[in-house]
Amino acid sequence: METKEKKAPAKAVAKEIKKDTWEIKDRYYHLLNERSPLTFRINSRHSMRKPLMYFDEEKGYNRELRYATNMKSPFVDEQKGPVTLGHIVFEDGVLMVPKSDQALQKLLSLYHPNINKLYSEKDNVQEAVDELDYLQVEMEAMNAASTMDIDQAEAILRVEFGSSVSKMTSKELKRDLLLYARGNPYLFLELANDENVELRNFGIRAVEAGIMKLSQDQRTFTWASNGRKLMNIPFDENPYSALAAWFKTDEGVEVYKTVQKKLK
Repeated sequence: METKEKKAPAKAVAKEIKKDTWEIKDRYYHLLNERSPLTFRINSRHSMRKPLMYFDEEKGYNRELRYATNMKSPFVDEQKGPVTLGHIVFEDGVLMVPKSDQALQKLLSLYHPNINKLYSEKDNVQEAVDELDYLQVEMEAMNAASTMDIDQAEAILRVEFGSSVSKMTSKELKRDLLLYARGNPYLFLELANDENVELRNFGIRAVEAGIMKLSQDQRTFTWASNGRKLMNIPFDENPYSALAAWFKTDEGVEVYKTVQKKLK
């Protein structure tokens, strides 16, 4: 049986921060891909082994970067006098830089080559928007699940749990459907709007009930009573997906109606 990959709520792509919209505030940065090591250090100064450069389009050349705790600018060519080098260390995947450290903030938000590759700046407003969108989709999925009929509920749960749904009571189906809608709202709504899901489930029920038979090589559907061939399954297709599509043809519709009577 085909399986579908679960969809997680879409994460917002970090927006580029422009220098002319720069805001003085505390800033939070977090490592991407949900990494959260105890400590994680990123490059804080230029070297031959680990380059740290920024191409300045206004000036037309690459500028060397360096984090110096006693300097106002992260650009080496703007740093005058003795410098105190600083380290850039994430703890548990997070780094908070206070508004008093503008040099480090601008290095991380505007100029560092690893921004949005290795780490990104935390955007509380955008995260709130994403969470609200997800909650709205979750609510839509839960509402749809609560009013869904048993046959459709069984069809959707069969995608996830297989033939075991045939042994579930109606209350078990409803319970698991609500849990599935809450845990996988995007995939649930996709399945709820896919008419082939119900047709695949219909075909599986027909085989389980001994009305239709699928050959051992999964290449042919026949009537179980007399072995008469109903359809051949195209190469490299899921048998029940092919059957669902066939049920929509003129010949398939007649078979569907016959099976439907026998399943009642």
